[in-house]
Amino acid sequence: MSMRRKITVGAATACTLALLAGPAGAAAAPGAPGIGDPYYPNSGNGGYDALHYDIRLNYQPSNDNLSGTTTILAKATQDLSRFNLDFLLNVQSVRVNNKVASFTQQGGELVVDPKATLAKGSDLTVVVTYSDSPSTKSVDGYTAWKKTPTGALAIDEPDIAPWWYPSNNHPTDKATFDVSVAVPDGVEVISNGRLTGTTKQINGWTRWNWRSTKPQNTYSTFVSIGQFEIRQSTSPSGLPVVNAYAEGLGEFEGAAKASVERTPEILEFESGFFGPYPFEAQGGVVTGGIGFALENQTRPNYDTAFWRRGGNTYVVAHELAHQWFGDSVSVHGWKDIWLNEGFASYAEWLWSEHVGEGTAQENSDYVYSLYPADDPFWDVLPGDPGAANQFDGAVYDRGALTLHALRSAVGDEAFFTTLQTWVAQHQYSDASIDQFIALAEQVSGQQLDDLFTTWLFTKGKPAQAPGTFSVSADSASAKTAVAEPKSRQKIAETHELLAKSER
Repeated sequence: MSMRRKITVGAATACTLALLAGPAGAAAAPGAPGIGDPYYPNSGNGGYDALHYDIRLNYQPSNDNLSGTTTILAKATQDLSRFNLDFLLNVQSVRVNNKVASFTQQGGELVVDPKATLAKGSDLTVVVTYSDSPSTKSVDGYTAWKKTPTGALAIDEPDIAPWWYPSNNHPTDKATFDVSVAVPDGVEVISNGRLTGTTKQINGWTRWNWRSTKPQNTYSTFVSIGQFEIRQSTSPSGLPVVNAYAEGLGEFEGAAKASVERTPEILEFESGFFGPYPFEAQGGVVTGGIGFALENQTRPNYDTAFWRRGGNTYVVAHELAHQWFGDSVSVHGWKDIWLNEGFASYAEWLWSEHVGEGTAQENSDYVYSLYPADDPFWDVLPGDPGAANQFDGAVYDRGALTLHALRSAVGDEAFFTTLQTWVAQHQYSDASIDQFIALAEQVSGQQLDDLFTTWLFTKGKPAQAPGTFSVSADSASAKTAVAEPKSRQKIAETHELLAKSER
């Protein structure tokens, strides 16, 4: 993230004019149409740093019409003649620094040509006005926007933003957000952060206003529109808690509430391992129609299927761990996804031990024994799984095994110091696997290349499960070789559904 600077009001006009004019003879160039991520070459854009999104929309559930404006505050990182935004909906107008700009749209890219060159370091105010039906838009045959009988769900990973607001759509460019959506009376709107209020409009609509004050990546920014029961409370730490439950949950309602209402308790537990909770609000949303859960910042979304066999706090522990690993510290590139999923999966093992349903060592031994040496599970490399396997079960389970191997090698003190230092050093930013390995070696004083190469980057089943009393590949080639922890059925079911977020 770039540093946010304040300029005194007296100097602002002259400074801005000088920046817009640019140095004499400077050659401006278009910003790159992609940020350079090898998994998703067209994701993100170059030439500017987004600082804040003000998303102000109207949504009509009956015809899936989404209309309004997104105002983007940004800073140019080069002399810009043109820049891109990632966006799929039909755009009506674009203004840059209050001047009408020309634009074109193709292949999910909104290409903006401002009236004048935008000098490096200058402040940008970009206003995009649009109207469309998001459910009619697709990329490679896939539509991330989910129309429901009472509204819509803008929830997905790695991409959701292009279906409802223009953005620099990559985790390396975080910003703060205001999300304001007006809907017909009787419909609710849930998003990230704090609910700053609702406003009754004269046309029989109500506007819902949400604010995220900490840097937030684009895919974890969400909106859930429909008919919800909203529960508001305050956590023991004094933060607002907003939980929302879709109407008509039926038999799932009790188990879902019994799990999600424990959010403050689970966050308190995880804070003991990962450090202070990094955001301004807490909560969760339970709905149908997504088929997975997602770690939306401050307020994960869960599909009802997680409670088909009763209460399930493991999925809650998983998504809440992402508040540190994925939301506060985001991936530098999508190949670093182990930093999200391996860590959140290991949090489930920690929670399992806490509630007396299986220690982390028992979970490690069981997962290791579950897959024979010739199982394709061992062919997926958590350290660089490829875009097609980004959410493969191995990223979750072998990812968690990697962390237990690290813990076994360096001891609890160094292991948990590494996790807390990682979060503190990269809070509200992004980081890579290489940086994590370097930190683990620094904290432990050990050379760990062999460990990480074996568990993250080498195909095949490692010779022995991690841990002092762990089993060998020869003695644990089948599921029956090691007793199944009581937590395992819930954890396995959780991971099966979480993997459905892959597209």
